Amino acid sequence: MLSRIGESLFWIGRYLERADDTARLLDVQMQMLVEDPATDEVTSCQQLFAVMGIDDFGGVPNRWSMLDLLAYDQKSPTSIAAVIGSMREAARSARETLSTDVWSAINTTWQGVPAATSMRPVEMFNWVRRRTAMISGSADDSMPRDQGWYFYVLGRNIERADMTARLLSTAASAGGSGSGVAWQNTLRACGGYESFLRTYRGIERDSAAAEYLLLDRWFPRSLVSSLTEAERALTRLDVAGRRAGFSDEALRLLGRARTEIEYRPLNELLETMPFEMERLQRACAAASDAITARYFAQEDWHMWTGRVSL
Repeated sequence: MLSRIGESLFWIGRYLERADDTARLLDVQMQMLVEDPATDEVTSCQQLFAVMGIDDFGGVPNRWSMLDLLAYDQKSPTSIAAVIGSMREAARSARETLSTDVWSAINTTWQGVPAATSMRPVEMFNWVRRRTAMISGSADDSMPRDQGWYFYVLGRNIERADMTARLLSTAASAGGSGSGVAWQNTLRACGGYESFLRTYRGIERDSAAAEYLLLDRWFPRSLVSSLTEAERALTRLDVAGRRAGFSDEALRLLGRARTEIEYRPLNELLETMPFEMERLQRACAAASDAITARYFAQEDWHMWTGRVSL
């Protein structure tokens, strides 16, 4: 496969997941501000900006500047609107390999951005989640399971691990009061609240919610599940394989990040959650760079923001 096509599909997966997960993260943040009057709005928004890698915001942050920067403003590279535009540009570069259904779903989503940016926050978040689900479903139904598919899956799962780490950092930072609201909202944002209740038989504890989002192998948005899927996609792309060691630096980085989470006691992870999530984000960023170096032409045409600096 041409490196240009593989790179475009990889970034379609990343942009798709980033738009979906940013909407989920903002939904959690807005619910916390509404449901917990004791929450300090300025501090909460500053924490979210830090989680999203925004360190150059001028002025005093509030919920409206947060929504503008991360959702509505098409000129802000961290916004949902801008990410959807970037996804459409990546899809144009791979147009000959995309099915009509996938291209139509992406293009229609991009055309709907101006109307979406005039919606109320909760309506926009729901619109983004519906549209990304439609694109994801179209890709799942119509893309052949060839190299292009595995680049797409690889991009989605690296971004999913990165963004789930950001959600967990946000919940851990807001959950110090012990009310459990932050973790409940995070589970709902990930679409895992009902399955969590079934798994833990209705027991709602912060530690159980964290365990589910960190370690559950059957929940597709958990960190362990996302990293495992990314490793599996890399293994399919590395057709040569090796009897010992790793020829793929990205596979080594992701495997190490997964095992450092999966095989550590939960209490240790909870005690140092922000640090562990930042370390995971660094691993995802390094793995993305390794994938680019090995598989793609070094044109560096994607402007990616919000990454933890190495």
